[in-house]
Amino acid sequence: MSAERVFIVGSRGSRLALRQTELVLAELSRRFPDQHFQVQEVRTTGDRRPQAPLAAIGGQGVFVKELESALRDRRVDLAVHSLKDVPTELGSGLVLAAVTERGDMRDAVVSRGHRRLADLPAGSRVGTGSLRRAVQVRALRPDLEVVDLRGNVDTRLRKVEEGLVDAAILAAAGLARLGRLERATELLDTDAMLPAIGQGALTLEARVDDAEAIEMASALDHRDTRLATTAERAFLARLDGGCRLPLAALGVVEGDSLRLRGLIADQEGQHILRGEVAGSASDAEALGVALAEQLLAQGAAELIGEVPR
Repeated sequence: MSAERVFIVGSRGSRLALRQTELVLAELSRRFPDQHFQVQEVRTTGDRRPQAPLAAIGGQGVFVKELESALRDRRVDLAVHSLKDVPTELGSGLVLAAVTERGDMRDAVVSRGHRRLADLPAGSRVGTGSLRRAVQVRALRPDLEVVDLRGNVDTRLRKVEEGLVDAAILAAAGLARLGRLERATELLDTDAMLPAIGQGALTLEARVDDAEAIEMASALDHRDTRLATTAERAFLARLDGGCRLPLAALGVVEGDSLRLRGLIADQEGQHILRGEVAGSASDAEALGVALAEQLLAQGAAELIGEVPR
């Protein structure tokens, strides 16, 4: 490893993204104390249009495309992403050099009056910008009004405080990394609210021809998280989900075994298909495809065919 080289690390400019990059660099600096790093903020499409629905502005890749361009143009050497934001097809010439140990993968409820989801009065307004969260909230509480809520974590917390919504659903990992987890009324069990693919994990993306950056980043790769999210992302890829349909999955690795649960639904949540597979963790990708095939056999193909690209 060249101690003279300064690695430029690309990050979105949001407070959460910069905090996540800070955590990654702290771990890299601990392992490579003589190495120098510099953070380069990159503004993405998702950051420029914070109120627009993700599906309307390009889907899952809106938070990573500009970072990938910066990598290919050699303006940055590594890019730090939330894995859930990364499409299953990477940009040409790029690789996920590391998937870090997963944080809390659950979703959190933040509400006025510190009420749990089950205790919100009928008709309460619950905010989320996620189709996945919306359909699962409606399945749990069809008497609640689910409304669109975009913006960064602070914006969404403020909208709860101001009463624009009675509650919001956010990722527990993001709240924890910002030191705001005490704002959560409850953490939803994954049996009630399956998380997004890759939720809670961070990833470092590099150029395939930069062996030095890949070698360094790979020191942070976490076996169990890599295997679990490989299965989840294979499930997503086979269903060609992106942000067009509500889709969720969670892989759990225990030793050499992997259990994968998933769901897909129509946009209104009137039809929710769920499935589960288990097998060898070494077959992570095949398990993801197998779960997708299971849901396709239940009728997922019809749901996917109903949604225009």
